[in-house]
Amino acid sequence: MSVREIEASGGCQCGAVRYHASKMLDNSHLCHCRMCQKAVGNIFAALVAAPDDAITWTRGKPSIFMSSEHVERGFCNKCGTPLFYHDVTNGRTNFTIGSLDHPEWFPSGGNTGTESKVPWFDNISGDPDGGPTEAPDRREWAAAIKATNNQHPDHDTKVWPPAGGTE
Repeated sequence: MSVREIEASGGCQCGAVRYHASKMLDNSHLCHCRMCQKAVGNIFAALVAAPDDAITWTRGKPSIFMSSEHVERGFCNKCGTPLFYHDVTNGRTNFTIGSLDHPEWFPSGGNTGTESKVPWFDNISGDPDGGPTEAPDRREWAAAIKATNNQHPDHDTKVWPPAGGTE
């Protein structure tokens, strides 16, 4: 596994916890193990690691759940966003790709924990496209969500939440 000379930042949905990694590893993957499924509340965890010494918590600190003797899972205790998987013995932290500001930078390089992969996973890309969030038949619904959106933007902010509402 090599180090990519790329910096990445991310955080939770509400903005209470933010992080920055000065370098990333090239291990983007989807983990299908049952423990990862439960930890992220989905059928797989999309993960990519950074060396522990390259990580800075720029706002707040994650809460920790020890999911096994060697593995801690980090999450925001305000909004519940799963942020990372960390095997305390290997010197790297696997961030949830969805918590990164630019998840598109880290395409999956493979699958692990496939003993628990749901049987219909391989059909996902063949499913019909439901369309964009703001499709014509959903404009009213999307506008209502935008009007009350408390989600932190995909970039660092000096203060969150802002004094006059969302950015």
